[in-house]
Amino acid sequence: MKTIGVDVGGTFTDLVCCDLESGALVIHKVSTTPHDPSEGVMRGIRELCERAQVAPSEISYVFHGTTTATNAVLENNVARTGMITNEGFRDIVHIGRHQRVEHYSIMQELPWQNRPPVARRYRKTVAGRLIPPTGEELVPLDEDAVRRAAEELKGEGVESVVICFLFSFINPAHELRARDIVKQVMPDAFVTTSAITAPQFREFERFTTAALAAAIGPKVERYIANLEAALERLGVAGELRVMASNGGAATARMVTEKPALTLLSGLAAGVLGGGWVGGLAGRSNLITFDIGGTSADIGIIRDGRFAETDARSTSLAGFPLLLPMIDVNTIGAGGGSIAYIDRGGAFRVGPQSAGAVPGPAAYGRGGSEPTVTDANIVLGRLDPDDFLGGGMKLDAEASARVIGGLAERLDLSPHEAAEGVLTVLNANMANAIRSSTVQKGIDPRGFALVAMGGAGPLHGVEVAAMLSIPEVIVPPYPGITSAMGLLTTDLKYDEIRTEFQTSTALDIERLTQGFASMESDLARRFVADRIPDDAVSFVRTGDLRYPGQGYELKIDFPAGPITEPGLAEVWQAFHDRHATEYGHAFPASAIEIVNIRVSGIGKLPKLTTLNAPAGGTLAEAELRRNRCVFRVDGGLKTFDTPVYRRAVLPVGQDFAGPAIIVQQDSTTVVLPGSTARVHPSGSIVITLGGAK
Repeated sequence: MKTIGVDVGGTFTDLVCCDLESGALVIHKVSTTPHDPSEGVMRGIRELCERAQVAPSEISYVFHGTTTATNAVLENNVARTGMITNEGFRDIVHIGRHQRVEHYSIMQELPWQNRPPVARRYRKTVAGRLIPPTGEELVPLDEDAVRRAAEELKGEGVESVVICFLFSFINPAHELRARDIVKQVMPDAFVTTSAITAPQFREFERFTTAALAAAIGPKVERYIANLEAALERLGVAGELRVMASNGGAATARMVTEKPALTLLSGLAAGVLGGGWVGGLAGRSNLITFDIGGTSADIGIIRDGRFAETDARSTSLAGFPLLLPMIDVNTIGAGGGSIAYIDRGGAFRVGPQSAGAVPGPAAYGRGGSEPTVTDANIVLGRLDPDDFLGGGMKLDAEASARVIGGLAERLDLSPHEAAEGVLTVLNANMANAIRSSTVQKGIDPRGFALVAMGGAGPLHGVEVAAMLSIPEVIVPPYPGITSAMGLLTTDLKYDEIRTEFQTSTALDIERLTQGFASMESDLARRFVADRIPDDAVSFVRTGDLRYPGQGYELKIDFPAGPITEPGLAEVWQAFHDRHATEYGHAFPASAIEIVNIRVSGIGKLPKLTTLNAPAGGTLAEAELRRNRCVFRVDGGLKTFDTPVYRRAVLPVGQDFAGPAIIVQQDSTTVVLPGSTARVHPSGSIVITLGGAK
């Protein structure tokens, strides 16, 4: 069976073709086409098939990580969207929770007010009310008002409509009926509901999540439809699977129905790929560090489990989200990040990026700003004649020119300016890792850093040194690890139900029925996706808190019928988790179950291991020696640095830095004082100076 993984980044689109039976891999990179990412995707797939000598008809699956939804929200490039909600609640998505993003600023941006996904003039209200605790109808839905609202929205050129009613997470009947009416009036519009998108309490967050889903719905729908059509024209017989934010894959049909699943699609694949690589190297505590041309994405894996966001921290572009997501911290730092002096005279790097067009000055596409890539060239760490395995030549003179101009403005030498660019960038990324670890009570010194992406291995060792992380793992194909991560995933769907029960007055039968009902719904979905029963499994969790608290902790629940002994273990797990998170617990207190969740996992054929590297000798691997500049003991020093071809490096033999290791998709820098060796899994493990 042959599969393809395609990950679209801000600068490059990364592709990998894998024969799951033989373990053979072929990788490829093409420039991303920002105006229409599917153009770069299809060009890459055509060239990849030619390179792998595989007919498109032989491909069984195409796994795709897409940034279409993410970029649409970040750029506010969304559809004209309307909302129909209860009378008196038109402005719930504007008022929010009166929380200030910046507590002490009198001039701050509230994204749901500055760039709302639904403009106020397109928010319509209708009569109708359902009430807790059972969703009983208090006021009938005014269907004529729904129809009038839909006709008004249609006349105003609205492309997408979201239905958001109070307590629809208990009873979605009014939302579903309103959706049917709107579809009758606006058959060409994208229509969704808050109960379909995020069926749980907290109206502001639920309405906002649903509004974002509607705002990106038409764009995601068109993108998926165009991509499927292009794959069909190419002759690809296999099915398209799209990476979801929860760390699983979803069918094209599911993504079209629930576009919010893809809000962090591209970012999740990198964490999966990093975790898979780290696992092959025998490490279970990992910090994934994925640097591309535009951004750096950071994920945390503890004891082999991916960190997930909670209701307090799940957001995109400042908008709160009620969706299960892998916790990924993203900052604007990458190979294309621009170095500049701000209006206050401070030296900064990023978040502005040269992107794919025009790109760094070294690309020769008209870029005139100094970037991180240009700095690496000036310091000798990137070889202009060996970029992308020699597939792309870089203009070293252009890099020297723009870095030289920056050096003059800073009154520094070109080497000092270039090294300063890297130091500022690395410090920004180290601070981002601290926010994901130290600020959450996690000691990064007990983790290994997985340096991936096209630029991750260039910076990984220096960033690790800033954090006293003892070990850096460089995957076999660091530049396409996110694409490889796509090939390690399964279908994954999530169901959630707001429960509101307390441990002192618990209806065990209702709890058991709630879990069983969600599992039945997911099982039917997997049947529709042609996943056999023996390939389906379920994971139960609950959102728990002490009464009176505002937010919850996610705790595992046992499979099967709920029992008193099983619940006792759940309560104890919550107390233990609370003590870990907050430093204290209240064992005598009751516990409130707010939501119950079920994740359904449908096993897919996947990449399990890589063919062991053949290896060679250091003498055979050495291509040449370059003059490279590093900071040692507070000063810059030039080293006669060996440049090694990665594919020929010996397996299991230590070699000392400084060293430059080149391959098609990335370049690895081993600092002076560090030691590297090729692990039998194919990864390079770099031990920092003084660490064991």
